[in-house]
Amino acid sequence: MPARAAAAAAAVALLLAVCAQAAALPRFAEAPEYRNGEGCPAAATAAAGVCDAGLVHISMTLDAHYLRGSMAAVYSLLKHASCPESLFFHFLAEEEEVGGGGDLRRAVAASFPSLRFEIYAFRAEAVAGLISASVRAALESPLNYARNHLADLLPRCVPRAIYLDSDVLAVDDVRRLWETRLPAAAVVAAPEYCHANFSRYFTPAFWSDPGLGRRVFAGRRRPPCYFNTGVMVIDLRRWRAGNYRHRIERWMEIQKEKRIYELGSLPPFLLVFAGEVEAVDHRWNQHGLGGDNVRGSCRPLHDGPVSLMHWSGKGKPWDRLDAGNPCPLDHTWKSYDLYVAGDDGAAASSPASGPALSSTSTTWPALVFSW
Repeated sequence: MPARAAAAAAAVALLLAVCAQAAALPRFAEAPEYRNGEGCPAAATAAAGVCDAGLVHISMTLDAHYLRGSMAAVYSLLKHASCPESLFFHFLAEEEEVGGGGDLRRAVAASFPSLRFEIYAFRAEAVAGLISASVRAALESPLNYARNHLADLLPRCVPRAIYLDSDVLAVDDVRRLWETRLPAAAVVAAPEYCHANFSRYFTPAFWSDPGLGRRVFAGRRRPPCYFNTGVMVIDLRRWRAGNYRHRIERWMEIQKEKRIYELGSLPPFLLVFAGEVEAVDHRWNQHGLGGDNVRGSCRPLHDGPVSLMHWSGKGKPWDRLDAGNPCPLDHTWKSYDLYVAGDDGAAASSPASGPALSSTSTTWPALVFSW
């Protein structure tokens, strides 16, 4: 009897744990359905497999904490795509969340019944021993480093992928970004910001070390510039051939020994790719909208056209909206928020509400923007 009682108690505990995990996920409304327009690749239909040549491959991380941002990002990408049925989403999630009853999969499928996607299990142990303390605890999450493993997790037939953070909003057709030309010498394409103070991304110890510092970037195609890893076009075949995951991880090992930077997953990318990145128009990553990594203060867009808005930094629009203290641009994000609040099923914001944004890139008023 004691053994049976123990087994029953264990079963109840397991059931409660599963229920708690399911309850932890937010609830979301179903997004409007979007269909391909004229001129879309004929083969890129719902019946096509992941290896179809007409697909646009987009990769994002997926977890309970940032799920609200991911859902809004997916909705915005579909809404502004000329060929939404041609988009294939590759979501990276920590292994325990993928295996926990399929809650993430059900949440995505419920809001986007026709979405073509796959969820890949990322083992946090693969990077846990390489992660160093950062200026903000959220930057130490193992899932921030899943992008390093993208080429290992996605099917080998996928030639390239657009990697996007979960705190982005597209207001333009993502196929334009997908069609970015990558010359033979480039593995990664991203907007560069050469006016930013590149030296501040590394410690004085890095710059004063005779074996590191400027010597690291000598001989590259161009002088090193800052780029944000939240929006990248990655040639997966070249990544694998060049063993770039191991190159990045080698810098993470050096960081554990010498403390050469203070941020999380960004500096190792800069160490490997700065000066070798193929530049993309800044309109594809109007970033910094989450403010700095300490205060998360409000920031406006900089002058020029906008194709993708990025709430990088501490302040996330859903948190500021819930707190009743949103920044002006958070209201634009709210129009894509599928979150359903409360037990009464009342939506926090309707997918159809908020400012209308055209499917082409938008030009915003001139504003001073602090990177």
